[in-house]
Amino acid sequence: MTNSNRLFYGSCFALITTAFSFSIRAGILPELGETFSLSAQQLGFINSMWFLGFPISMILGGLFYHSLGPKRIMQFAFITHTLGIVLTIFSGGYTGLLLSTLLIGIGNGCTEAACNPMIADAYEGKQMNTLLNRFHMWFPGGIVIGSLVSKFMTDAALGWQAQIWIIMIPTLIYAYLFLGQEFPKPKVAAATSVSENLKSMATPIYLFILACMALTAISEFGPQQWTSLIMANSGAQPMVILALITGLMAVGRYFGGEIVHKLDQTGVLLGSAVLAAIGIFLFSTQTGSMIYVAAIFFALGICYFWPNMIGFVAEKIPASGALGMSIVGGMGMFSTSIFQPIIGGWIDSSREAQSTLGLTGDALELAAGQQTLTYMISFPGILIVLFTILYFWQRGSKLANA
Repeated sequence: MTNSNRLFYGSCFALITTAFSFSIRAGILPELGETFSLSAQQLGFINSMWFLGFPISMILGGLFYHSLGPKRIMQFAFITHTLGIVLTIFSGGYTGLLLSTLLIGIGNGCTEAACNPMIADAYEGKQMNTLLNRFHMWFPGGIVIGSLVSKFMTDAALGWQAQIWIIMIPTLIYAYLFLGQEFPKPKVAAATSVSENLKSMATPIYLFILACMALTAISEFGPQQWTSLIMANSGAQPMVILALITGLMAVGRYFGGEIVHKLDQTGVLLGSAVLAAIGIFLFSTQTGSMIYVAAIFFALGICYFWPNMIGFVAEKIPASGALGMSIVGGMGMFSTSIFQPIIGGWIDSSREAQSTLGLTGDALELAAGQQTLTYMISFPGILIVLFTILYFWQRGSKLANA
């Protein structure tokens, strides 16, 4: 008999593993650079392996979900997570860190590929939306916990190796929770056929959602990834901003089921785009304590993007199956990796533009950061238009089917 609750909790600890690998590895980057004499560019390539492994395994996991099953995919996730953790500790330098980070990224992608469709198959309607939101709350929630653990261990001079070992704790917990369990069968028979999956994905609504996912992901991860650099001279603490954003995201996702039930995914996504645009606008124009107000708007905006994009595919395009959900998620991560150097280029060009105006030092960095953020408003700005179209599109479909 399928123990849905135990599988759900196992999925949550698997996502905490992903979050720990994101936050703890970020926390030890300076120490890794010093220990192995790595340049900032080399550290950047190491980080890119995390984003590269994620979409590769996520898409492949979705493609083979019904032939392998979520159980085998999660067993593979456990192997790659464990190997990645151990190889990081015994890497010995740049090449080893590239490989170990890629393996951890692959394990993270397997988690998304297996757990999203598994939760969608195990639960119905409102409960499915509620639990998908609660599942995804553990990415920001885990980042908060991992960041605090990393800060505490760094302050206590416990070393980067000890911090990496911490990632094994949720890894072992999810392996135990999944051990010996029966996994749910697909709710939609067509979802088990790759040809039916592809047929459902070759539709205007799926391709529209795919395009939206590219923008929702970068709206979320773009400003967050560059928080330390852009916000360093804003008069607010960058790590406090990040903790505030991810903490509010976790709370918002926990209670997200009721909001989705009342407004439907399309209404939630449209409202989220508006709040995210307001948040980034405030980031680009305010300083001091108002930055924390901006963080609240931004967090409330982005917190419902990822789970409701996945939930929309699961509920409105069910025949796309696990493959459909995995490719949408993979698009989000791929978009994030593609836009990172573009944002970096915006920062460089903004510095040049502001320096010609005579600004130097902290004033230059603040002005360049704020100018870069004005460019980032375009991401949720375009989404407001797209989600307005989606809202009336789906409303029309409901009326036509009534």
